[in-house]
Amino acid sequence: MHSIEDTIARGPFAANWDSLVNYKIPVWYEDAKFGIFIHWGVYSVPAFDSEWYPRNMYQPGSAVYQYHRTVHGPQDQFGYKDFIPLFRAEKFDPKQWAKLFRLAGAKFVVPVAEHHDGFAMYDCSRSRWTAVKMGPKRDVIRELADAVREQDLVFGVSSHRAEHWFFFDGGRKFPSDVQDPQFEDLYGPAQPAPKDLTASDAPERPDETFLNDWLERTCELVDKYQPQLVWFDWWIDHVAFKPWLQKFGAYYYNKAAGWNQGVAINYKQKAFEEGSAVFDIERGALTDLRPLLWQTDTSVSKNSWSYITHHDYKTVSSLVEDLVDIVSKNGTLLLNIGPKADGTIPAEDEKILLEIGKWLFINGEAIYGSRPWRVFGEGPTQIVPGTFNDVKRLEFTSKDIRFTTQGDTVYAIVMKWPADGIVTIRSLASWSSLYTSEITRVELVGGDPVPSWKRHGGGLVVQLPQRKPCDHAIVLRVL
Repeated sequence: MHSIEDTIARGPFAANWDSLVNYKIPVWYEDAKFGIFIHWGVYSVPAFDSEWYPRNMYQPGSAVYQYHRTVHGPQDQFGYKDFIPLFRAEKFDPKQWAKLFRLAGAKFVVPVAEHHDGFAMYDCSRSRWTAVKMGPKRDVIRELADAVREQDLVFGVSSHRAEHWFFFDGGRKFPSDVQDPQFEDLYGPAQPAPKDLTASDAPERPDETFLNDWLERTCELVDKYQPQLVWFDWWIDHVAFKPWLQKFGAYYYNKAAGWNQGVAINYKQKAFEEGSAVFDIERGALTDLRPLLWQTDTSVSKNSWSYITHHDYKTVSSLVEDLVDIVSKNGTLLLNIGPKADGTIPAEDEKILLEIGKWLFINGEAIYGSRPWRVFGEGPTQIVPGTFNDVKRLEFTSKDIRFTTQGDTVYAIVMKWPADGIVTIRSLASWSSLYTSEITRVELVGGDPVPSWKRHGGGLVVQLPQRKPCDHAIVLRVL
């Protein structure tokens, strides 16, 4: 096996931004539009608050801290490590999961390989704290990779290892098992988190030992599972990671060149240089079309990524509308679910996925393989830009329309069925410079023939048939 340095030296990519910006986003990713994210790990056992339970249980004064002491006992007697034997995954069926994801209309699947808690869901040679050696005693990532690929879906992984530098620091402040030397390899480093990720002289910055370990672990994920997507959480934006990100980018892209497969790295904020990887926005969206492909990652739940017993679920209509809005702006949606500790997918998560799949089965031609039109859309509802704003927008209306294209066909996706059955598309008005060609046909995708339509200075006015083809946004095919 070639070392990391050897793989980088063998090219074609070098470990610098000037080289990495020559990266090309693969066509499969531009075409896919919809993927499934999976937050599943030891944090699924307590099933309380969120996947940040392992951090917050060591934060005195937090609701999770008190909950843990009340339900499970003091943290020096029952620590996070003690949930691991309870994480059995006895009902985990990766083939069943993969079939569900295909029926949901997803084109790629990204399970969490390691979250901030430091418990690897894959066969990590650098740790004893893995799902292969403890808990399920199964290589979850290998089994999922095989099952997902059997369904002709693209397989990726996410790494949240960077945040482990500080994740358990609260356990240093009061009696807890974080301070027990025999568990240092799980809980460490547990250092204070710097508030400014751009401060190069911050004393809390991750050290070279941690950064090298991060790189070795991430490269091992690439070598063992050949993911076509590697998703990173926000903390790689810390200035200390910059040289190691360039090394990983060159290593991964060079490996993929040998596989002859298109791959992608997801990053947040400004961790990577523009054009060297694919920009990702957590629980948010853009207000306008972006020339380069980008991605939103969000969850079916408003209050957690992992399984909890008190989810506040989003509606299917809102998720479909988010997908449409994102795709119209040259984006893709990575939608998360959180399985239970036993390996079953909650009934509500499954119901949501199947309903989205039903919509995509009818309307997928306006989504898969589509490209943005000259404008992303029209209508009164404004998107609140930035991260963690995905539930802040007002509800879309029947006047909110989004556009995509396939060849010479323009798709006008109407977010809500109009009460009077009439859709007016102002961007397709006879005077509009956006669409200068003659319109010969207007069709309702998956529905009955359109009774009538006319184009004038006020827009393209379409009388819809009485029957709705689906329960959510509707698609008009304009030729």
